[in-house]
Amino acid sequence: MNLIIWLIVGGIIGWLASIIMKTNAQQGAFLNVVVGIVGSMLGGWLISPLLGAGSINQSDFSFGGLLVSLIGAVILLAIVNLFRRGKAR
Repeated sequence: MNLIIWLIVGGIIGWLASIIMKTNAQQGAFLNVVVGIVGSMLGGWLISPLLGAGSINQSDFSFGGLLVSLIGAVILLAIVNLFRRGKAR
């Protein structure tokens, strides 16, 4: 059951991050899930120690955990845009 919730929340976080970074038209549902989950891992490693909150990968479904995951997903999309287009946007 946790896997299903993890995939759904990862998809929503990836979708929100793609809306923030204006890459929503380029991504499908699968890429939104991947961006959400990988971005959560990135946020868990980089931002979690700064804010003191876990990420969705650490089973932290609090507001702080979702925020850390969203920030990590936005950072991931900025890095991808930087390599793909030469600018983070």
